[in-house]
Amino acid sequence: MSFHRRRYPYYNRLRRLLPLVFAVFLSLLILFAFLSFLAPFPGDSDRLPPRVRYSSNDAIKATGFSIPRAGGRSDRDIWRSRNAEFFFGCSNASSKFANAKAVTRNDRYLVIATSGGLNQQRTGIVDAVVAARILNATLVVPKLDQKSYWKDASDFSHIFDVDWFISFLSDDVKIIKQLPLKGGRTWSTSRMRVPRKCNERCYINRVLPVLLKRHAVQLNKFDYRLSNKLSDDLQKLRCRVNYHALKFTDPILTMGNELVRRMRLRSKHFIALHLRFEPDMLAFSGCYYGGGDKERRELAAIRRRWKTLHINNPEKQRRQGRCPLTPEEVGLMLRALGYGSDVHIYVASGEVYGGEESLAPLKALFPHFYSKDTIATKEELEPFSSYSSRMAALDFLVCDESDVFVTNNNGNMAKILAGRRRYLGHKPTVRPNAKKLYRLFMNKENTTWEEFSSRVRSFQRGFMGEPKEVRAGRGEFHENPSTCICEDTEAKAKAQMESRKLGKKNKSTNKDAAVTVTNDDQTEEDEPDWSEPDYEEEQSDLKDRGLYNGTSLDYDDPSTSDEPELEEMLSD
Repeated sequence: MSFHRRRYPYYNRLRRLLPLVFAVFLSLLILFAFLSFLAPFPGDSDRLPPRVRYSSNDAIKATGFSIPRAGGRSDRDIWRSRNAEFFFGCSNASSKFANAKAVTRNDRYLVIATSGGLNQQRTGIVDAVVAARILNATLVVPKLDQKSYWKDASDFSHIFDVDWFISFLSDDVKIIKQLPLKGGRTWSTSRMRVPRKCNERCYINRVLPVLLKRHAVQLNKFDYRLSNKLSDDLQKLRCRVNYHALKFTDPILTMGNELVRRMRLRSKHFIALHLRFEPDMLAFSGCYYGGGDKERRELAAIRRRWKTLHINNPEKQRRQGRCPLTPEEVGLMLRALGYGSDVHIYVASGEVYGGEESLAPLKALFPHFYSKDTIATKEELEPFSSYSSRMAALDFLVCDESDVFVTNNNGNMAKILAGRRRYLGHKPTVRPNAKKLYRLFMNKENTTWEEFSSRVRSFQRGFMGEPKEVRAGRGEFHENPSTCICEDTEAKAKAQMESRKLGKKNKSTNKDAAVTVTNDDQTEEDEPDWSEPDYEEEQSDLKDRGLYNGTSLDYDDPSTSDEPELEEMLSD
């Protein structure tokens, strides 16, 4: 009896507390359910690489490893391409390539209307010259696209030196500034389009009959309308147009060279990065970067510009390497390749999606971070700032003159710059191997920095812009102008022979050395510096003719025309 009396008050107190405990538990459950409802569904596309935590310590802390501020060891000279000194651009016409005066028919006029951004239009201009040569026609200076995304009112003479363009190519194709009058009236052209990758036979069968009948034909939306596979003389003509005839106007060249000079004042070497993380690029790619419903709404609104654009699976896009790397991922790749925090970076980019928040990780890795807006005054840029093509041209000049060019997608600017840098000395051009890097970034929290950086360097072999990295004939000709790149085999053989002698000498005089450098796996620092007489003569000849000025020629932005071709827009 006494036992039950002693326990009874305890049970009474417990019964009084139960409703309160239940009420608190229920409130927490409701709150949890409400928060779960607001959070985005964690589908496959939300599985993004973990963010790096940045601090002011000697190493940047990341999930799984610490990122060194120094570049660390590298298996190569990070500022030059291996064996680049044995390759040079060669685009002179053969003796079989007749002079334009001998083949041009006086009653054939070809008019070209280009399409897209500056570099996409550049491909059209280059191919237009070759098309005119195939048709034995007089080319009218190409019309630039003034109606697409950028609404840029610039014409050819605002961007390129038109008189130089006409005079330089006078032996190859007759070019005039405008159609002649016919009976006191402006000549009426017959307008048409040719298929993508149209070859010589295609132009002869499709365009020539109309040209013979109407005498003046305008080809519209002229971009990538010429085959990659042409005769060697026509391919070399492409190179003469792209790398010599297309020269920027003096105001653009002067401002572009001044930007390069200011970067050189800051550092002996610098990287130029074409970031390509603009909203329209991300919208078109169909990729997702973890911004939740806000990101999905914003990019979907931009995506509606393209009526025929298919909605792709974002996770599949990343797996296939079709998504630009985030600014943070670009920074991690560069650090793994050996570029330390003291390296200066020039960023060629439009509006970066996510603004400073997106750029913060990249700036933490590389604090010496510049753009044309930070190294030039608003007043200096004012003559160019209202014209996207002219601003793009300034970025192109800096990117071409950089010691290392890094592209974040394989669009028009990246392709043209890659080809140009191959032609003019194989300066390093880094293109992320996004397909393989994707998995590495996804799982970087489970690895060490040493393993991560080693795998990045392994994955990037073949994506660094070195000689013979891409087989001849592969890819776009503008990116891989193999027909126009010659090898000085004699100088290369001599260098290899001297390298073997040097190796034997080192082995005999340094018997106690732990490592003997061999010809196959020596680094750039170990290789003797052998000059190339033929290459120097080629450059000297170009300088004498005013063709080699050590500078470059132009740039591109997102989209294309009002309703762009999807295949090319994806790579733009």
